[in-house]
Amino acid sequence: MIPYATPAEAEAALGRAMTWAEAAWYQYSAAMPDSWLHCHTTFILFVIYTITPLPLVVLEQFAPSVVLPYKLQPRVRLPLAASLRCYMEAACFFPLAVGFQLVSYPAAVKQILRTRMGLPLPSVRETIAQLVVYSLMEDYLSYWIHRLLHTQWGYEKIHRVHHEFTAPTGFAMSYSHWAENLFLSIPALAGPVIVPCHITTQWLWFSIRLIEGINTHSGYHFPFSPSKLIPFYGGAEYHDYHHYAGGRSQSNFAPLFTYCDYIYRTDKGYRYHKLKQAKLKSVEENNVEKKGGSTVFNTRKD
Repeated sequence: MIPYATPAEAEAALGRAMTWAEAAWYQYSAAMPDSWLHCHTTFILFVIYTITPLPLVVLEQFAPSVVLPYKLQPRVRLPLAASLRCYMEAACFFPLAVGFQLVSYPAAVKQILRTRMGLPLPSVRETIAQLVVYSLMEDYLSYWIHRLLHTQWGYEKIHRVHHEFTAPTGFAMSYSHWAENLFLSIPALAGPVIVPCHITTQWLWFSIRLIEGINTHSGYHFPFSPSKLIPFYGGAEYHDYHHYAGGRSQSNFAPLFTYCDYIYRTDKGYRYHKLKQAKLKSVEENNVEKKGGSTVFNTRKD
């Protein structure tokens, strides 16, 4: 709740006129308790998780010719019922998260996260810098937690639930054992704990991270994806191999970038797989060329 009764008081405290974004934020949050602003995080993530995977799920079911050319495992098509089951089982965690946020609000926000709710809003430069720090930190910590989940005990007791989908779908991003969801929330929260931010930056960070996770679990690799512009970004193709290999996979543990797998040499299986695919493609192309040449020869002879 912003401690100013009027916009004029807010501008007097700032020592300047509010920007249009700050004026909008004042109108929206001035009378809203901070605990409810904190709970917005879960609501935003629930909406994103519900909507973002839907286009590909619908197109795969009702217009497969549009998207199947870009599917990484085109021979595997999930029934609609399987996608819905995946969504329903994962979505049930969101109401629990709201309750946890309300209960933990005083300690979580004021003492641990130290999230700012009021004015001024962060600058674009500050927001981008924080998002970069959060991404690198989350990626590194998640890499090691993911490797631990692929030990025999971690996989059999916890991580195998997530690997039920060897050809993942966007909804599978959050389809996990409750303990895995808890463990992997630590890296996502580590950045905001170490580098506190405004609640709007927090919303943006968790939204970006969820959308990225849905993308890497989508099972599709589009050549026109803007994610190709991000340096060292793994993307759907990179993570799809991890699910394809399944429980025996000791490759591609990083959730976002590829540098950890490269540094710690846990991308060998993926690189071998890509090399094998390239050789098979080369052989197929050579066979097609030979058949084409034979056809031309026979035609001329006739």
